Amino acid sequence: MCLGIPGRVIELSGDVALVDFLGIRREVDASMAEGIGPGDYVVVHAGVIISKLDPEEAERTLDAWREMVEFLSSEGGDGGDG
Repeated sequence: MCLGIPGRVIELSGDVALVDFLGIRREVDASMAEGIGPGDYVVVHAGVIISKLDPEEAERTLDAWREMVEFLSSEGGDGGDG
């Protein structure tokens, strides 16, 4: 099992894509991804684009990530007793 992180392609230059992950931008390997371009949503695992996502599915997944980040950033998400 792997954890693939969804993001949106900002730029594509050859086999390198600049992808935005909820405001964090990283260059990733796009050599295994065919038919992607700026604006497309993709799943990245270990620095490599492994699939293209439907925009609606991407938004649902990103909403879940946002909720998780918000929870972990709150007092209740610190793993402690309070």
